[in-house]
Amino acid sequence: MTDPVRPVPPPADAPPPASLRGSPRSGATPRMETVRVTAPDLARRAAMERTRNRLVLTAAGFTVLFLAVAVKLAMATVIVPDRPRPETSPLPPPGTPLAAPRAVAAIGAHMRATIEDRNGEILAISLPTAALFADPRQLMDPADAAAKLKQVLPQLDEATAIERLSSDKSFAYLARRITPEQEIAINALGIPGIYFEPTEERRYPQGSVAAQVLGATDVDGRGVAGVEAGFNARLRDDPDPLRLSIDVRVQAVMRDELSASMKEFKAVGACGIVMDVDSGEVLAMVSLPDYDVNDFGRAPANARFNRCATGLYEPGSTFKLQSAAMGLDSGRVHVWNWFDASHDLYFGGFHISDFEGKHRWLALPEVLAYSSNLGAAHIALATGTALQRAWLRKLGMFARVPIQLPEAAFPLVQSKARWQILSTMTVGFGQGISISPLHLVRGTAMLANGGRRIVPTMAALPPGAVPALGPRLMKRSTSDTVRKLMRLVVTSGFGEPADIPGFYVGGKTGTSEIVSHGVYRKHANVSQFMSVFPMNAPRYAVYFMLDDPKGNASTGFFSTAGAVAAPGAGRVIARIGPMLGIFPDLQDKAAIDASLAIPMQPPAPPGAEVRLVPPMVEPRPPKPPAPKTPAHKPGAAGASVDAVWQHPAPPPVPAVPQIVRFRYHAAAPAPGGRVVAAR
Repeated sequence: MTDPVRPVPPPADAPPPASLRGSPRSGATPRMETVRVTAPDLARRAAMERTRNRLVLTAAGFTVLFLAVAVKLAMATVIVPDRPRPETSPLPPPGTPLAAPRAVAAIGAHMRATIEDRNGEILAISLPTAALFADPRQLMDPADAAAKLKQVLPQLDEATAIERLSSDKSFAYLARRITPEQEIAINALGIPGIYFEPTEERRYPQGSVAAQVLGATDVDGRGVAGVEAGFNARLRDDPDPLRLSIDVRVQAVMRDELSASMKEFKAVGACGIVMDVDSGEVLAMVSLPDYDVNDFGRAPANARFNRCATGLYEPGSTFKLQSAAMGLDSGRVHVWNWFDASHDLYFGGFHISDFEGKHRWLALPEVLAYSSNLGAAHIALATGTALQRAWLRKLGMFARVPIQLPEAAFPLVQSKARWQILSTMTVGFGQGISISPLHLVRGTAMLANGGRRIVPTMAALPPGAVPALGPRLMKRSTSDTVRKLMRLVVTSGFGEPADIPGFYVGGKTGTSEIVSHGVYRKHANVSQFMSVFPMNAPRYAVYFMLDDPKGNASTGFFSTAGAVAAPGAGRVIARIGPMLGIFPDLQDKAAIDASLAIPMQPPAPPGAEVRLVPPMVEPRPPKPPAPKTPAHKPGAAGASVDAVWQHPAPPPVPAVPQIVRFRYHAAAPAPGGRVVAAR
């Protein structure tokens, strides 16, 4: 057993013992220590070793991260430095391209679609803008913030801005439709609590072109009128441009001619329509006065009023085409029939007569050419009330025109109970019913296109698309005969001023009295000319109307449609024809004239009934005493009306405004003292 006190001698191969520091080697004293390592010590040492290894790995990771940050900083500040924004000049020099701010860029993919005409001309486009709003709770000094914003937004009402910024609300609008430059400048002010919301501004680069057709949008970008409202969902959801059927060239020509005629004859308004008779596409729709669409909110109500789709007028003698067509199509009337226009009609205390009447029996073509109210009334009576109502309903005269314009109005039509014999006669020559010009154009187009139903549209057909043929509403022979009658009116009737060589225009004049507060106004007419060209192969319907024109020396102080409206329609046709690919055809004139010819007095087949005397008309009473010619304004001699009251006193106002109340007009006495009704 080893003595724990006595030291154990070192082994023979042990190194020499260490010497004390500072002592000579010879003075070294052998020394040995005994160290004991237990199992817990070994475990502790192993744990410490693992911890050290982990710290080394962590330090290496942080070293890599710091190196990455250092490289990124070097890239951003030395290698590829970002250009700092100059704080001293918030607005860049003019002409410097700017990147869209975030508020503006956010709306780019969701902007309202562009509107174009049929040839790609831009009519409406949305520009990206931003709305400025604030969270008043985050502002320290509302007055200082408002003053700074006023420097960038001169139109800002500083007092109102301070009031809004001082409220307890979390949201307050300050300005709408600010430009990208203004947004950048406001950002540079560094005002806390000021934010931007992406919006858009609708602009109309063509100004007043197709003003009532385009309509407008509200501050939230929703359509409120015109095609902006009619196609609101399409423009909002589909970013592709919307191509309208409007042709800005045709639109400009129509506006130019309407404006010139309106000025020449001092009319209070005017309107015009050009429509494709096969597809129903509206190539032009002009209503005067008009306005700049960019200033819709400040436009007067009279300018925003769309006379083409919303205005309701008595169609006057243009409706005689419908009377002739329904009579021919029913088989109750033929072109060789004659109608009594030698005597005026009296019914229920009312008296119907002709302007510049022939005072004899008239054949059907003569009724149209000379625009005889008496002849048209007889045609309507021969056809019958039931067929008349059914015909007009079939041609869409009793319903709203199905077009993408919310303003399109419903016609004013008498109820079936009130539609008696007098209404049948007066509607036969265009009184006692009020329709929009769009109704009239559509109805006439269907008479000329072979009798096919069309649906008017403001949307252009896809390029190369062929219009779908609608159902046939009348016999083809009826349409062919009506086309010849329309051509006859222009070559030998009151529509002669609209005849343009080589275009083979057909049409019908119409002069109707203006109804105001349920009564007819003296010396106030709507003069309209409804035409189609070329009649040998109908392509386009052209409507030209002046509201309350005043005759002048060039028209003999007449304001009838043949004097003031037909010439303007002819000028429109001459100008737009080549634009639409229709050129004067004089080489085949003889053949075309022969194909459209119809005699004024067609011969009747052997044994056919020639003279039609409809029943239900009161016998002509004894001739009343000559009426006293009413006083009239200077220059009003020959003013146009549709019928004349021949008794000394005017008739009482009827109970229902739609029932026609014939009245007398100031007119130049004819030989023998008879007052002549102008038409």
